[in-house]
Amino acid sequence: MPTVETVRGPVDTAELGATLMHEHVFVLSTEHVQNYGAGDWWDEEERVRDAVEKLDELKALGIDTIVDPTVWGLGRYIPRVQRVAEQTDLNIIVATGLYTYDEIPHQYEYRGPGLLLDLPSDPMVDDFTRDLRDGIGDTGVKAAFLKCVVEAKGLTPGVERTLRACAATSRATGAPITVHTSSAIGAGRLAVQVFRDEGVDLTKVVIGHAGDSNDLDYLTELADAGCILGMDRFGLDLFNPTASRVDTIVALAERGYADRMVLAHDASCYIDYFPGAAAQAAKEQVSPNWNFTHISRDVLPMLRDRGVTDEQIRQMLVDTPRRYFE
Repeated sequence: MPTVETVRGPVDTAELGATLMHEHVFVLSTEHVQNYGAGDWWDEEERVRDAVEKLDELKALGIDTIVDPTVWGLGRYIPRVQRVAEQTDLNIIVATGLYTYDEIPHQYEYRGPGLLLDLPSDPMVDDFTRDLRDGIGDTGVKAAFLKCVVEAKGLTPGVERTLRACAATSRATGAPITVHTSSAIGAGRLAVQVFRDEGVDLTKVVIGHAGDSNDLDYLTELADAGCILGMDRFGLDLFNPTASRVDTIVALAERGYADRMVLAHDASCYIDYFPGAAAQAAKEQVSPNWNFTHISRDVLPMLRDRGVTDEQIRQMLVDTPRRYFE
């Protein structure tokens, strides 16, 4: 049977169960923590305990797996995630790739084909491939998918290079891709354009944050291209309120697209965009449902009340995530 890598090692894809396809354990910059967090808003032991509690609560609600697209640019630090994974029964699947809205990090800027240090291959491809095949650093944890971004600035040279590096890695390894997109500019189309040009299997691509849009023409265009729609920011009403997100899923399900949608919140156990108790409290006041439990407690009942069947919910939570990793 096919397997997928998790933080605790390979798992049979048939055992992934109900899966939220875009969640973060920690969004946390090491530089931010080390320079400003320690002794102020960051306590490592407290945050690990809190993460375990949050993931255990999610497991108790019937979710078996989260897919964590935290990569370079969002503060990926696998040893901390390992500590959490060791203490919860929930599966955590991690990624490789690069999170940038514009330029690539200086560590890659001058190295690669045709650059100052003219190399035979892009070092991003080499690093992403190593994360997938050999493991991340010395942790022994292997990434299972790739992550990249097309935001409001569109296909800047740095963004396009990152997409093409992820595409090349996907072709070579078979790893699927999740791309964060800005629905406000229809960025999913730009991602599809590059991936088509690179020969990527679009059925192995999640268009992240597609659920920020209620434009059914845009969404069906992406789904008809073969992509999976990431209906994955439930609780972030700033981008699209829950009622509208539900309306859109219902409409797409009625049109036969339930097997091309996946669900999530894009939430985290801790995000240092809002450091300290006061900022965290303000975040919760503005987005009170932006947490791991909103889909299980609120959204699934809403979908069922609107006529979405249990079979369609299973497609979004179980079957399509499994197919993505197979």
